[in-house]
Amino acid sequence: MRKSAQAVAAVAILISLSACATAPAPVFWEGFRDHPHGYLTKGDAPDASAFLPPPPEAGSLRQQADVETYRATRALEGSDRWRQAASDNEIETPSAPRVFDEALGVAFNPARMPSLTLLLGKMLGDLETIQTPAKQGYFRPRPFVAEPAATCFPPEPWLGRSGSYPSGHAAMGWAWALILSELAPDRADAILARGLAYGESRVICGVHYASDVEAGRLVGAAMVARLKADPTFQRDFIEARKELASARAGD
Repeated sequence: MRKSAQAVAAVAILISLSACATAPAPVFWEGFRDHPHGYLTKGDAPDASAFLPPPPEAGSLRQQADVETYRATRALEGSDRWRQAASDNEIETPSAPRVFDEALGVAFNPARMPSLTLLLGKMLGDLETIQTPAKQGYFRPRPFVAEPAATCFPPEPWLGRSGSYPSGHAAMGWAWALILSELAPDRADAILARGLAYGESRVICGVHYASDVEAGRLVGAAMVARLKADPTFQRDFIEARKELASARAGD
């Protein structure tokens, strides 16, 4: 009887291992065209045009400061920070949050962290819902459109036709940083610093003004606050915490 029980247990283990070995890899989106939608509907989501102040007025001291910063940061062309800013342009792909690898102390691997990957990806869908009314309503021309100069990547035509205020990248970088710092609180300082730098990269690239970036961070914080009250987001957050903890433990 004892040998029979051992045999049954061995078979069960083999079946379990076989199932794990043949389990299909997670299927992710590739970019913006097939990007997942967010957690919130338009009626549930905050409206950035309702809570953001208008962008600086033409000729105001703040607008003048924005322009001066834009001109000054053109001197960074060719530097390491310029190259990092170009790399930070990635936002739509499943692997985009890898910009936080060093801050997290672990490589962001979508296949190993499918719930976390989907959670961070869906947040971009929510961002589009939240920020679009402000981008379209204020429609502030981007720096390189108002005053052509070097940018850290060749802007596609659609970028020049979209509003500069607020910065979606700054919003996303700050929102990701807030979520990741809660998932890995012992790494919060480094994560938050990287989230700020991700937004600053837009100024260095010359595709946003500094005040666009600051407004974007307000949008990112508002989005996170609203998502924390969403049951589906909270469920996915719990799974994401487990995945990140496992990856950090080297399991």
